[in-house]
Amino acid sequence: MAQFPVMAVNISDALRLPPGPVDLRTHASSSTPHAPGDKKRTRAVRSEQEPALADLQERLYAEHSRRILLVLQGMDTSGKGGVIKHVVGMLNPQGCQIVSFKKPTEQELGRHFLWRIRRGLPLRGMVGVFDRSHYEDVLIARVHELAEPETIERRYAEINRFEQRLIADGITLVKCFLHISAERQEERLLARLDDPTKHWKFNPGDVDERRRWADYQRAYELALERCNTEQGPWYVVPSDRKWYRNWAIGQLLLETLTGLDPEYPPVDFDVEQQRRRLIAGPGKRVRPVPGRRFDHGLSPPFSGGRTER
Repeated sequence: MAQFPVMAVNISDALRLPPGPVDLRTHASSSTPHAPGDKKRTRAVRSEQEPALADLQERLYAEHSRRILLVLQGMDTSGKGGVIKHVVGMLNPQGCQIVSFKKPTEQELGRHFLWRIRRGLPLRGMVGVFDRSHYEDVLIARVHELAEPETIERRYAEINRFEQRLIADGITLVKCFLHISAERQEERLLARLDDPTKHWKFNPGDVDERRRWADYQRAYELALERCNTEQGPWYVVPSDRKWYRNWAIGQLLLETLTGLDPEYPPVDFDVEQQRRRLIAGPGKRVRPVPGRRFDHGLSPPFSGGRTER
């Protein structure tokens, strides 16, 4: 078990989307369920998540069998990049794989829509993060009519089968829909225009996409409804308040890792023999003790320690 205590809160149950039809209007994007307090208090508590996350992530990496895939979906300015910076940033980068899915390339367009997704899956022991994902092919593809309606319908079932195979292969899915209001998106886009150092983040196309807000909300509702399974549920994360969004997703990761309860692997060498060899000093031989050689294919997990970050 992890050596750090986990806070007595279950954010997974609070944010987990129940089965059935989805109406995003019934989910308040400014709510703060189970927050430990106000903005200041919640930020302080979020910093306390880091040692527990670090301990559990190292165990996952050392175990070298299971893996986590954090899927981030949401409208522009919902905070996908912010989550990667402030939440995933608490993890050791050696154990993370981050993939951003932009507009498909010509090569990708010539393949099955899941081809590029498979190529970005995390390796064993890793925490993978998808900034956008395979869901783009039932979201923007539906809104902009980039595929026939029957093709979109088939993709929901394909996604469910794909995710079930991932789960069977030892990947734990944490699918987060970052839910913001149209008003909060407008504020954030205006803030980018008001700050010259943020102009690089502004895309005039975002204004065009805002005109399709209702279409996108409906596309998300359908995707959330059709691809919300028992083993691969969606979490609707209120994201109008950045401080709450970051704490909530950090807590989701903490609860997920705690549930996995990763363990350090058994060593394939005699500890006392290696201790005697070390103490004997350079160039001196120590009589070997029968036993297997340490060889599990991993370099020492996160050598260097957290204090070197």
